[in-house]
Amino acid sequence: MCGRFVVANAGSELVGVLRVDIEGDDLPAPSYNIAPTDRVAIVLDSAKTEPPTRRLEAARWGLVPAWAKDPGIGSKAFNARAEEVEDKPMFRQALIKRRAVVPASGYYEWKTEDGVKTPYYIHPIDDGPLFFAGLYEWWKDPAKSDDDPTRWLLSFTILTRDSIGALGSVHDRMPLFIDGDYADVWLDPTTENVGDLLDAAIDAAPALVDSLSMREVDRAVGNVRNNGPELIEPVS
Repeated sequence: MCGRFVVANAGSELVGVLRVDIEGDDLPAPSYNIAPTDRVAIVLDSAKTEPPTRRLEAARWGLVPAWAKDPGIGSKAFNARAEEVEDKPMFRQALIKRRAVVPASGYYEWKTEDGVKTPYYIHPIDDGPLFFAGLYEWWKDPAKSDDDPTRWLLSFTILTRDSIGALGSVHDRMPLFIDGDYADVWLDPTTENVGDLLDAAIDAAPALVDSLSMREVDRAVGNVRNNGPELIEPVS
């Protein structure tokens, strides 16, 4: 699973290789302890233009489907099992039409031994960007008027798959990683064979694991009120 992650850069510094056309207003600042329900910058291709326009937009972490009565449902949908999303009503339509890339610097995972949880920071060896496959949705707040710009909520979930290699020694799940080249294919809203698209992403993810490094970090990361670069420093 992925329950906390890090975005140490913002704007174009974050997604240079993804060739974003438009950066949204009020993008969130860098954060070293992003938790579910926080605002995060995600990349999506808007199908309203031809060709689709690639956008970097602020979104709430935790998918809120269009049919939800309130956004609270999203607090439990911050991750989605990649091998199950085709069959889950919560995620099925987003997989077909609304795929996203979630850029990050790295993420945290907790290893449990003898009842003790130890946090690790997992990140690219070269400290370049890390991309998670995600899904997004727009939810309309029925309590707000049509002319209220805050009526529409953009939210997202991060896909996960079985962990492999060294990551399997920390946790049995890992984010579904994709590389910058495959991001173009993943984001394309006109793609129809989404089952094959998803299978290809799942199959390719292990190749990216060898490019990652991990280190034990301080347990302070467990408190969402703590947020600073010291959280990703190795414990002495």
